[in-house]
Amino acid sequence: MSNQRSRVRPVRRGPKPDRRRALELLASCREGCTEAILLAHGFTVDQIAELVRAGLATAHSQRVIVARRAVEIARVQITEAGRRTLTDKSTQ
Repeated sequence: MSNQRSRVRPVRRGPKPDRRRALELLASCREGCTEAILLAHGFTVDQIAELVRAGLATAHSQRVIVARRAVEIARVQITEAGRRTLTDKSTQ
C-alpha cells in the first residue's frame, strides 16, 4: 500500500473568478453592457446566460439604429442579487 496523502482542495468562497469579473464589469456600467462588450472581454454566451439564470443579471433586447438600419442588441445589467454577491464576498 502506498503511503500518499490525499490532496484536499480548499473550499472556494465567493463566485468563480470569471463570474466575479463579469459582475464587476456589469457593476461598473450604470446602464449595463451590451452582449458584444461582454464577448469582447472574453465572456461566452453560456457564461452570460448562467448569470441571468442565477438571477445575478438581467438581459433584454434593445433596438438601435445603425447606418439607417434597425439592429437588435442584447443589454445585460447586474441585479441587486449580483451586487450583494460582490459585496458579501469582498468582505470575507
